[in-house]
Amino acid sequence: MQEIKCRAIVFDLDGVLVDSTEVVERQWCIWAEQHSLPCEVILANAHGRRTIDTLRAIASHLHLDLEQEAALLEKREIEDTEGLIAVPGAAELLRELPSHRWAVVTSGTLRLATTRLQAVGLPFPHTFVTAEQVRQGKPHPEGYLKAAGLLRLEPRDCLVIEDAPAGVQAAHAAGSRVIGVTTTFSAAELDEADLVVPSLASLRLASTANDTTDTPLLTLMR
Repeated sequence: MQEIKCRAIVFDLDGVLVDSTEVVERQWCIWAEQHSLPCEVILANAHGRRTIDTLRAIASHLHLDLEQEAALLEKREIEDTEGLIAVPGAAELLRELPSHRWAVVTSGTLRLATTRLQAVGLPFPHTFVTAEQVRQGKPHPEGYLKAAGLLRLEPRDCLVIEDAPAGVQAAHAAGSRVIGVTTTFSAAELDEADLVVPSLASLRLASTANDTTDTPLLTLMR
């Protein structure tokens, strides 16, 4: 058993709270086929990053309006909810957290993120940082720094839960500790995280005795 104390938990969305792998891979592969690009190369760059950043990485050589392509991909993903499921343990953990002690930082837009949370029956966070609210996506720390500021906390007081190497790097760059969940990438690929678990079902919250700061104690059960 291992314990981590924090004042707030900041979740990535896709792969941490919502398993959207089926939708993401389906829509990227459709787009890849339309533009004669190998889907596996795109998927290697897509998870954990904003759509526009992925397009800049893999399609800058094509004569396309990348902002327009990103909007098209978002529209398709919003309309495609088949296969979306809540990650095991997500609903239980969110129910235990005070609403002012958790946040979401996602590479998706607000409309996409709320669509996915609603589709799987998870609550919306009071503190929500989405793609359109940052100038630089993960692995840049801007999103996690913004979330800490909105929570009125220092980044070191926030525990981040991520499923992608880019997100782990972003959280560490912000000054936060990170738990990696292996819903999308292997434990070896998430080895920069402070801890790695198979899902949120491996985690539970425990009260901190004689703690007057309302600091949730996250206990990792091995």
